[in-house]
Amino acid sequence: MNKNFGQSGVFSLFKGVPLSRILAALFLVQIWLAVGLTAYLSIRNGQKAVNQVASELRREVANRVEQNLQTYLSTPHQVLRSNQNLIDMGLLKIENLATWESYLIEQLKIFPDAIALTASNEQQEYLAVEKLNDRQFLLRFAGKSTGYDLYTYRIDSQGQRTQLPEVIKNYDPRSRPNYQAAVSARKFSFSQIYTPLREPTLLISASQPIYNSQGQLLGVNSTLTHISQIGDLLQNIKVGKSGQIFIIERSGLLVASSTTEEPFRLQNGKPIRLAASQSGNSLTQATAKYLATKFSNFDQIQSLQQLDFSFNGKRQFLEVRPLQGEPNVNWLIVVTVPEADFMGEIDRNTQTTIFLCLGGLGLAILLGIIAARWITQPILYFSTTTKNLADFTNGEDSLVKVQGIKELEILGGSFNEMAQQLRKTFTALTTKNQELELQVKQQTQELQQEIQEHINSERRLGQHNRVLAELANHKAVFEGNLEKAFKVITEKAANALEVERVGVWLFNSDAVPLPYGTLRERGSKLHAASRREGGLHQYTKLQCINLYERSQQRHSAGLERNLADYPIYFKALASARTIVVNDTRTDPRVQELWDELLEPKNILSLIDTSIWVGGEVVGTVLYEQIDISRTWKLSEQNFVGSIAEFVALTLEVSARKQAESSLREAKEAAEVANRAKSTFLGNISHELRNPLNSILGITEALQNQVYGPVSEEQRQSLNILESSSKNLLELINQILEFTDTESSKIELQLAATSIRGLCDSSLSFVKHLAFQKNIRLRAQIPEELEPIQVDERRIRQVFINLLTNAIKFTKEGGEVWIEVQPNSTNEYIFFSVVDTGIGMLSDDLFKLFQPFVQVENSFTPRSTGTGLGLVIVQRIVELHGGTVHAESQLGKGSRFTVKLPWKKVGERGVRVNY
Repeated sequence: MNKNFGQSGVFSLFKGVPLSRILAALFLVQIWLAVGLTAYLSIRNGQKAVNQVASELRREVANRVEQNLQTYLSTPHQVLRSNQNLIDMGLLKIENLATWESYLIEQLKIFPDAIALTASNEQQEYLAVEKLNDRQFLLRFAGKSTGYDLYTYRIDSQGQRTQLPEVIKNYDPRSRPNYQAAVSARKFSFSQIYTPLREPTLLISASQPIYNSQGQLLGVNSTLTHISQIGDLLQNIKVGKSGQIFIIERSGLLVASSTTEEPFRLQNGKPIRLAASQSGNSLTQATAKYLATKFSNFDQIQSLQQLDFSFNGKRQFLEVRPLQGEPNVNWLIVVTVPEADFMGEIDRNTQTTIFLCLGGLGLAILLGIIAARWITQPILYFSTTTKNLADFTNGEDSLVKVQGIKELEILGGSFNEMAQQLRKTFTALTTKNQELELQVKQQTQELQQEIQEHINSERRLGQHNRVLAELANHKAVFEGNLEKAFKVITEKAANALEVERVGVWLFNSDAVPLPYGTLRERGSKLHAASRREGGLHQYTKLQCINLYERSQQRHSAGLERNLADYPIYFKALASARTIVVNDTRTDPRVQELWDELLEPKNILSLIDTSIWVGGEVVGTVLYEQIDISRTWKLSEQNFVGSIAEFVALTLEVSARKQAESSLREAKEAAEVANRAKSTFLGNISHELRNPLNSILGITEALQNQVYGPVSEEQRQSLNILESSSKNLLELINQILEFTDTESSKIELQLAATSIRGLCDSSLSFVKHLAFQKNIRLRAQIPEELEPIQVDERRIRQVFINLLTNAIKFTKEGGEVWIEVQPNSTNEYIFFSVVDTGIGMLSDDLFKLFQPFVQVENSFTPRSTGTGLGLVIVQRIVELHGGTVHAESQLGKGSRFTVKLPWKKVGERGVRVNY
């Protein structure tokens, strides 16, 4: 068969053209394409790098701004939350604002962002402390003592008041807008930004309503801060060379800017809020106008937006994100970065690249011409000597002789041998050539396709098995190191399946708030929550714990998907272990995700497999294929199921490790405490009590003149020795009793006990102490109270300790009494020991129930004792299921209240061991 190759089609264009010119032309075309493609890709990658760097820069700047704003707005939270905690503990009383003055001044010193703190109550009392400078404050007070008129005082650095002439008659704080707004909201909330009348600035206030345990409104606590501080924060953040940051409200009004521009202007001496579109800064104004054109209503901006626009003929990168997490604070953070900040160096590099490409092109052309001539000269000789091979019937033997190029010499020898064989077999093969060519071609293609599919399948399966084996032996998995394990799992899964994105997502519910302090705590708490909540329907969102992007080789976390936003998708997760989506554009289970999450990333296929822990779904592993759709094979579906099992295994191991660690630490601490306690008790008993008993015995014998008469001075010394020894022995007994209470060795003998008899016997025990200081003792007990079920001896010990302390710290001629008052449901009864003694500071109340601690100041000198009396009192009351609460005012006395369970009982006692 005579094949006239190359005589038709595109090759006919080169008919009659010398080979040297064809080779030179081909070299030139290839080199031109390579150089042009290199230059094009350089410019394109430069622009892509600019876009990426700009995106990262504005995202990072916006993150910093958001973090600073959250920190700034958290100050009112901290101030009001600390006040709420002190009120809940009884250390501050909203019904008595006179005790708040010094506390609010100290708070203003601790929290520099706050400029004023106020407190008001339902009794029409009002107290406000405003910071004038670091050492002076302004106090405003209204209440019963002022006839409900508002008086203003200046407080200097020495704490002295100077009354100012400003007085407001009949001031009722309950009618103020911030008080009514807080009551209406019934929770912590911020006010709208407003302009005060007395100074050119912007302010924002935060208020917290205060309720008692029955839900009754007691008052409102508020704080006031300057908005100008936000501008100072923004000016400290650098955005490229000439970028800007500003914050606006949804209405378009300017809140703060990184420029020196104020967010208001003065009109007739009064500050008027400034819209961002009317800003004096041209870039701020242009950005605001572009956003107003892009979004007809700023309320449409509910998520992060990365945009770009032209200003003065130059491209500007723009990022807008809403500030979330604070009630009534509905602001937008806007970051603008000019493209010119990035393009200067890239343009210079592009010019250098073009010049280098042109130089390389010229050199390549020269080398191509030389190489073409060197190759074509021997080929021309080869072509002239092989013309006879075109006709096998002429019977002439054509021998090819080529010298100069080794490969052409070998080719010539092979060609001579081939020509001889072809002459022998040409005739036999001619008739079958066409059939064989067709059959061989078809079978070869089918076989190659099957072989290739089999090879690919075996390769993928082997790769899957290797990945699973590596995960099974990976240290992070069997040690429960969630952060490291998730990174390894997602990365290996993405490479094995050859997908762009693999992420581990865990469900979150109101019972299991995220994020936790560590991933290990996250895993153990999710496991526990899964068992407790009872199913997927308790969860409210999915949170991404680790997302691996294969092309970028980057791990990230923090993305969220809310149940309220994607109910169909969450329902699909609950109904199937694995969601296989070959085309996300048509699958109804993921249509909710298409516009916002899938289409922007061009995710065309995905597979989603559930993570089961303890028989419940706690999360999912998500695989996403971009750019092209994909049909997921059964082996791939089995592989992703195995990956989900490894994620579940890691969570279970983490939970188990955490539990084992906690148990081990608790056990070790208990063993150390028990050993220390036993050693302490043994040493005390042997080293102190026995010698003290001996001293007391010898002292008593000397006092009784067993060893002979003693003088009056000796008798006084012996009396002092006896008194000191008994006091020391009593202290040791208190320490031992405290140790018994701490080690839960007290055995309560519960029996029906008369309340009046219990109080009278306790007062009788301390009567001699009161008589020595001329202190009056009395009891206020309602008539006909039912008995109480207590250990009479232990509770009497509680009352005696409290009465002894009250007498000790009450001056001569004072008064100490017991008050008994049941609650409205008779479920509890309150015993109060009250004195008119020297009292103590409110800050010292925290120290009262700490072991071995005594409250000392200029009014309460140090007294004898171990500081364990009140600790023992608290422990005995807690063993009875009650509580102890202390109240005191310096110079006016103290009140210690014991709250005990009170139920009607029969005549028969009950023995209970604790």
